[in-house]
Amino acid sequence: MARINLLPWREELREQRKKRFLLALAGVMVGGIGIILLADQYYSHAIDRQNARNAYIQKEIAVLDERIKQIAELKARRKQLVERMKIIQDLQANRPIIGHLFDQLARTLPDGVYFTDVKMTDKTIAVSGSAESNNRVSDLMRNMEASPWLSAPSLTEVKAKQGADQQPQQSNNFQLSVRQTVPGTGEKAK
Repeated sequence: MARINLLPWREELREQRKKRFLLALAGVMVGGIGIILLADQYYSHAIDRQNARNAYIQKEIAVLDERIKQIAELKARRKQLVERMKIIQDLQANRPIIGHLFDQLARTLPDGVYFTDVKMTDKTIAVSGSAESNNRVSDLMRNMEASPWLSAPSLTEVKAKQGADQQPQQSNNFQLSVRQTVPGTGEKAK
C-alpha cells in the first residue's frame, strides 16, 4: 500500500528550518558576543599597556626635570665661581698697581706741597692738600702729567689759607683729581 503522509509536511519543514535558523542565530549571537568580549579584552589590555607606558614616561620626565633643575643650579654656581675667580684674578693683577700709584704720588710731590687727603674711586684719584704757592701746585700737576702711572690732572679748587687774625698766610689749600693709567698697555683708565 502506498504510504500517505497526512501530516502537514510543509509545516514540519518550516519548523525544522525555523529551528535551524534560531540555532544558527543563537550561534551567531554567541559568536558575536564572544568576539565583542575578546575585542574588549584586547583593547582594555592595550589601554592598560599604554597607561603603563605613559606612567613610565611621566616618571622619567619628572626625573629629567629634577636633573635639569640640578644642572641649572650647577650652572648658576659655576657662573658665581667664575665671577669670583675673575674678581680674584683682577685683584691679583691690580695688587702691584697700588704700590706703584703710591710711589708715583710720592715721586710727583714737589717740595713745599703736602697731601692731606687721597681718595680713589674706580680709576680716579682725588687729592686734597696744602702748598706754599700756586707755582708748587702747577709743578705738582706737571709732574703728574709726566708720570706714566697718572694722567689728566684736573685742578678743582685753590684757596688761600686764612690765619687766626683773618690775614692770608703763605700756604694755599688745593683739590685736584687725576686718572690712573697702566703703562705699557697703551690704554688710559676710564
